[in-house]
Amino acid sequence: MAKVFSRSDRVAEQIQREMADLLQFEVKDPRVGMVTVTEVEVTGDMAHAKIYYTASAGTAELQKGLEKTAGFLRSQLAKRLLLRTVPQLHFVYDASIDRGMHIAKLIDDVLSSPSVDDEQGSK
Repeated sequence: MAKVFSRSDRVAEQIQREMADLLQFEVKDPRVGMVTVTEVEVTGDMAHAKIYYTASAGTAELQKGLEKTAGFLRSQLAKRLLLRTVPQLHFVYDASIDRGMHIAKLIDDVLSSPSVDDEQGSK
């Protein structure tokens, strides 16, 4: 049986693809540098879209830049998508990659440090 995807899921995927392209090639704001769109959630009534993003640095200025360009991005999405109404864009910083890197570093530190059993066994 085929998987059932709701319309909001399909629209979210399309918005994610288009936003990645727009952020990379169309936005001229210097505050908006290398941004990766990790996920897009669209409400059931297609009125609002949360765009989760991650970036290497400058989250406060980047957030301001994204909020400033939201109108431009929404107008460009309207030209690219076949929707009656384009959702309002809300940008949310996705810290999951930062948390994952922090946890990986902690695991590496634990694995690289000599354990208590190794110290007692060598004596």
